Amino acid sequence: MSVNVGLDIDRGRPLPAIGTTEAKLQQRKLDALRRGVHRIQDHTEMPFGIHLVGIGGAGCRVIEEFLSTAPENLLDKPGSRFTALAIDVGDDDLLKVRTSATRFPEERTQVETVALDMASSEELQEVVGKYADFLKLEYPMYHPNPGSTSWLPSGKSIRAEDGSMTRAGSKALYGQAYYDADRPMQKALKRFVASVEKTGGNSIVCIVFGLVGGTGSGIAMDLARHLSSVQFGRRVLVTGLGIAPHPDEVTPDKLTRLHAVFSELDVLCDETKNAGITLSCGDLFKNPFTAGFMIIPQPANVSVSEAREEVSKRLAKLIFERRGANVWEALRLLNWVAAPSTQHSAARTPWGSRWIHMIGSAPDGSGSSNRDLRKDLGLLEDYQPEFLELRTSGTIDESERKAWTEALDSAFSPEAPTCATDGGSPGIVQYLLPRLALKDLSVFEAARNAYDETDLLHRQSEHALLLDQGIVLCEPSTAIEGMAGASLGGGTQWIAVPRDQLRGEYA
Repeated sequence: MSVNVGLDIDRGRPLPAIGTTEAKLQQRKLDALRRGVHRIQDHTEMPFGIHLVGIGGAGCRVIEEFLSTAPENLLDKPGSRFTALAIDVGDDDLLKVRTSATRFPEERTQVETVALDMASSEELQEVVGKYADFLKLEYPMYHPNPGSTSWLPSGKSIRAEDGSMTRAGSKALYGQAYYDADRPMQKALKRFVASVEKTGGNSIVCIVFGLVGGTGSGIAMDLARHLSSVQFGRRVLVTGLGIAPHPDEVTPDKLTRLHAVFSELDVLCDETKNAGITLSCGDLFKNPFTAGFMIIPQPANVSVSEAREEVSKRLAKLIFERRGANVWEALRLLNWVAAPSTQHSAARTPWGSRWIHMIGSAPDGSGSSNRDLRKDLGLLEDYQPEFLELRTSGTIDESERKAWTEALDSAFSPEAPTCATDGGSPGIVQYLLPRLALKDLSVFEAARNAYDETDLLHRQSEHALLLDQGIVLCEPSTAIEGMAGASLGGGTQWIAVPRDQLRGEYA
């Protein structure tokens, strides 16, 4: 006799033969999501409280788009506030941010830009040589590795061949601004935090950067740690928004960089791997993305420049539409915010290796039935979500909404049928895919292979997160067999992260 473990779609209540506690919890979660426990019924009186940190060209473009296109009455409700911090090497993209910042009242807005000055290799080597002293002041339990003062590859430019910053070079520039001299980067973060804390309602901070941008991805990990754990003391929700590369951008060098970025996010966002980092490197390496991490794919059927512009527009709209309610609903959907444990038991479900969430979007009239949605998003066939929610505008034709719902069900076979809701942008459909693993991304294996085929000095230059601990994350451990994390300079630093798990080579 077969047992149907799941949701009674017709009546919205448990089916009788649910045998295990895990199955009961899963059924309760899906039932709560179908009832819309995560949705905000009235957003019209919500104080706006979503704040942005944009790093590198991709992050700065999103802030500029937000400032240029958000409704002028966005901050009119009592308690509303918007704080933005844009960071880049050089001032070209930052000028546009400052120009767009004048549309909103000064008493409810703070927009700051930080242009990191280019430094010579000698200056940066001097800063890196002081890192052990910097980190002892920041974290008294820090134990320096002999190699932790020489992690910036000597004799190698901090510019990659395509002109972008290497990630190690960006980390050094950020470290110079955060730790050295009068510490302008640290002061900027303090001002950002003080402004966020003036918000009269709930706040969330979104850190936006390009996953293959040398500046954005090289700075984002350290900045997220300093902002979330040091400045906020983990009191404010912080989410990461990583913009995936366009298919035309995935050169071998960019793929090598992407593998290092994926690995660093993996040891931060996967609870088990993160425990293996904090065990050796300390609590400052706890996952800073306390509200999760989302990947934003770029449209593949347009040019790189058109895709970047489209992604910036869609992200900006996601953040300001319905006074930010769409972002809050997404977080509730992912079980992190205002999820009643009595109704939505997934609130305490750890993500583990499935820490990625993805936001897909497309023009609503783009022919959903003719699209290969998995290919559009760069997903492999094994990924199957528990649930999907389609967000459309209230003006979409009902037949088109139904076509998209059916297309999502057909492409992804979620455990519960796709739920459609409104509140989206006119002309755009948007859908959230929860709980992906790195192995679900078609680019993951290509990035790992490109990394393996690159020379060691180049590989080291594209790391960032653990270099100041004297560790090159993606290399075999020099201290513990089978683990990841080569110790620099003959030191004995270690992390308790199995290398096969980091590389996705386990069953």
